[in-house]
Amino acid sequence: MLLRLLAAFLFAAPVFAEGTASIEGRVKLPAVRTAPVKIQRYEVVTNGGVVALNPPLAVIYLEGQFASAAHPATVQMTQKNFAFLPALLPVRVGTTVEFPNEDNTYHNIFSYSKPKRFDLGRYLPTERPIPSQVFDTPGMVQLHCEIHHHMQAVILVLDTPYFVTTDAEGRFRLANLPAGNFKLKAWMDSKHTLELPVELKGGGTLHADFP
Repeated sequence: MLLRLLAAFLFAAPVFAEGTASIEGRVKLPAVRTAPVKIQRYEVVTNGGVVALNPPLAVIYLEGQFASAAHPATVQMTQKNFAFLPALLPVRVGTTVEFPNEDNTYHNIFSYSKPKRFDLGRYLPTERPIPSQVFDTPGMVQLHCEIHHHMQAVILVLDTPYFVTTDAEGRFRLANLPAGNFKLKAWMDSKHTLELPVELKGGGTLHADFP
């Protein structure tokens, strides 16, 4: 009897806690696509129909079957110094994005992208409530300002709660992940998304690099 209990203990499948796994790694980012912009300033560029960030950034996210958010988030994309901050904003499906204007002039934010078409109209910093939109369809939404044509931004709408933007060197870390088998994806630009299969174990950190 004792031997059977010991054998069952030794060969039983391990049990991993949910929500304690993590992934860290690095993405090889492409070279800067145009002349460098100001330090700590990113812009959206379109080259041959490909929309990307300059200097390059990537969004890393875990793809799988996840429960819907009980309380959808509200986040902000600010207009300041005639630029969108941040220029690249990943959000989960159902998120409300507010667009506060911190410039002492009018802005008019709009998008013709298929996942979300809208036009906020012209408004000043004093506008209340802050103009906003709910992003309820996955995909890339490219933003523009009707008045200041150089202003562009990207909102990446994802059907997952697990995502992060890389740093300027391509490094990333995703934490508090569930155990299981998933796809780890790296959104590089409007035409290129890299993919890796991953197996996550509770309490462990997986190292995953994209070539």
